[in-house]
Amino acid sequence: MAETRIDATHLLTADHREVEALFEKFENAMRDGTKEKLARQICTELKIHAMIEEELFYPALRGKIPDDVLDEAVVEHDGAKVLINDIEAGSPDDDYYDAKVKVLKEEIEHHVKEEEKERDNMFQQARATDVDLFALGEKMAARKQELKDQAEREGLPPAKPATLKVEG
Repeated sequence: MAETRIDATHLLTADHREVEALFEKFENAMRDGTKEKLARQICTELKIHAMIEEELFYPALRGKIPDDVLDEAVVEHDGAKVLINDIEAGSPDDDYYDAKVKVLKEEIEHHVKEEEKERDNMFQQARATDVDLFALGEKMAARKQELKDQAEREGLPPAKPATLKVEG
């Protein structure tokens, strides 16, 4: 059987599509139990995605693409992490719950656009470097599986913003 190798940018793109589908399901969900389950799944997927980007993908690109592109992505993650933690601490009965999920969706859509859809996006820039995106993709896939296993076993800790000073 042939070994399937995944390019790091393709792994991240697949994550983007998965989360977009979850947001769509959330928007169409009627029952609070379903909404809460979907919101928690969205939050877990986004925490894992941000962790593999921040631990592996962005550091591999540091010095290879403009720092401001990477810095902006980390700050965007931080904005999402604040909302993720707030959504995870709440429930669909809370004021603004649906609004927070909607704003999180909008933040993620903006982030995805900059990473993969705009002209000269981050993923295009990454592909133009000498970084071995297949080796990086393998590391990222392994780390993603570790985090998914941890999420199922014991849950993930609250997301930790890297650049924002958050009270509490």
